[in-house]
Amino acid sequence: MLGAWLLLSGHAEGGADWSRRQIYELAGHAGFSVKDILVEGRLYSDPDVLRALIAIKRGDPILAFDPKDAKETIERISWVREAHVERRLPSTIYIGLMEREPMALWQHKGKIRVIDAEGVTLSDREIKPFRDLIILVGEGAPEQAPALLTLLAAEPVLRDQVEAATWVGTRRWDLKLKNGITVKLPENDMGFALRRLVQAQQEDALLDKDLSVIDMREPGRIVVRTRPGGVEEYKAGFDNKKDI
Repeated sequence: MLGAWLLLSGHAEGGADWSRRQIYELAGHAGFSVKDILVEGRLYSDPDVLRALIAIKRGDPILAFDPKDAKETIERISWVREAHVERRLPSTIYIGLMEREPMALWQHKGKIRVIDAEGVTLSDREIKPFRDLIILVGEGAPEQAPALLTLLAAEPVLRDQVEAATWVGTRRWDLKLKNGITVKLPENDMGFALRRLVQAQQEDALLDKDLSVIDMREPGRIVVRTRPGGVEEYKAGFDNKKDI
């Protein structure tokens, strides 16, 4: 019966839209109407925005729904990396989402935005759920963030202690640790510098010392600045161990 209705689409071009609507209505009365909208993979995308974008509701003719158009529209949502949309006849719309993963906060010009590991801005609202993410500061920080975030992910001992990172002079990063220490990273060989810092922490608990600055900008050297009153404790902890 539905096949017979579809033959009606052979009407003249001027009446094609009318014929198509009639087909959709007839199909809907025959049971081909939307009863379920199944969404999988949604964690961060706003469900209200998603519903508004697909522009279909329960009871609408399912054949009037265009999966290709819906896919293109849904992928405009900043959180969505990729969407898979299909009609599952007779009555289900399926939407599968692959969302971007929030990796950091970018603080710029008085505003904080959530970004992913590729530096893509995901949201500048509802920041509270992501307050524990590393904060990036500085012009151009999102574009430079992927390399830093990848290297920090490989060093969990250090990553868990980093509170913020500032992109300095379009050249390099300063890390601000949760205990207040500033780590000045070099322009080049950042991964090697982070590895040396982790080794210093594992061998000498460097990050637990009463320090204000750990300067790693010079290749092969770690220069530290102690807080007032912390010099003696620092010297005792590193006496006769190694030249850093």
